[in-house]
Amino acid sequence: MRKGLLLIAAATVAFTTALAGCGSSSSGSGGTKAGSGGKKPKVGVILPDSKSSARWETADRPLLTAAFKAAGVDYDIQNAQGDKQAFQTIADQMITNGVNVLVIVNLDSGTGKAVLDKAKSQGVATIDYDRLTLGGSAQYYVSFDNAGVGKLQGEGLGKCLTQAGAKNPVVAELNGSPTDNNATLFAQGYDGVLNPLYAAGTYVKGPNQSVPDWDNTQAGTIFEQMLTSQPNIGGVLAANDGLGNAAIAVLRKNHRNGQVPVTGQDATVQGLQNILAGDQCMTVYKPIKQEAEATAQLAVSLAKGQKGETTSTVHDPQGNRDVPSVLLQPQAIYKDNVKDVVSDGYVTKADLCTADFADLCTKAGIQ
Repeated sequence: MRKGLLLIAAATVAFTTALAGCGSSSSGSGGTKAGSGGKKPKVGVILPDSKSSARWETADRPLLTAAFKAAGVDYDIQNAQGDKQAFQTIADQMITNGVNVLVIVNLDSGTGKAVLDKAKSQGVATIDYDRLTLGGSAQYYVSFDNAGVGKLQGEGLGKCLTQAGAKNPVVAELNGSPTDNNATLFAQGYDGVLNPLYAAGTYVKGPNQSVPDWDNTQAGTIFEQMLTSQPNIGGVLAANDGLGNAAIAVLRKNHRNGQVPVTGQDATVQGLQNILAGDQCMTVYKPIKQEAEATAQLAVSLAKGQKGETTSTVHDPQGNRDVPSVLLQPQAIYKDNVKDVVSDGYVTKADLCTADFADLCTKAGIQ
């Protein structure tokens, strides 16, 4: 009788533990066979926030979910909401709950490195998603050609300034977070286009400032100060759509929206609507479905104890190592090809073409 009671108690503990491992903001099971070491493949993903860009919740989460389901692998997707302590806590919980692959979008390289190193020490495979963790230990990196993203932004601003007939315009730069390596790469890309034009006197180098944590509210304050100190700003290189929209709000308050070309990135609904309205000159579309699918393929390979396929390497200067990578190509989006983002399924016509934008969508050929 005592032996039977002990067996029942053990089973109850095991069942309770299994239930505890299911708690997450987004999880699922695909019924994949056990991976290396007899462990059933399970992938944990930590997204950074939902404030800096709408993409993390509106695009990355559903696309990663679909990719993991299609691959038939268990998954747990959570969002740290910009909290570094929560980021580390989520990682600890995922490791405890049995993930054998951890995919992260770091909040900064310090926090990211701590999480990656701990995962490695526990035998958990790791992937840097979208942002490279400098000095980290991720086995793979999946992202876009981020210097290429910046180049498209610099070229896009130049195209829009030419179309506007601007002569020797003052260009302000609203850079991304100084703790995000991607922001550094974006700036390398667009400064590679703009700096020769500054040197030639074609453009005048105006205020240039990074926005902590990609915070859109801070971006608005920073740009208002820029415009106060230099009222003749004629172009704004904003590193993403959120920063761009913050600048547009200030320009609108000063009755200059639509007169000053503003760039962006991420092809968010808001950014695309600003383009249709003529307040933003361009954005950069990154086909996140491809990024999510490439990440899922690598994660499944790692979960099964296999080597993943990559297309290139990216050098981590802080860790002095080359990280095997999958880098995808971005696309510049202007008013005349906003429809490409809709036809690709990244945003829906229903979300984009609301009442205020219905006629503009029709004129842009959006079906």
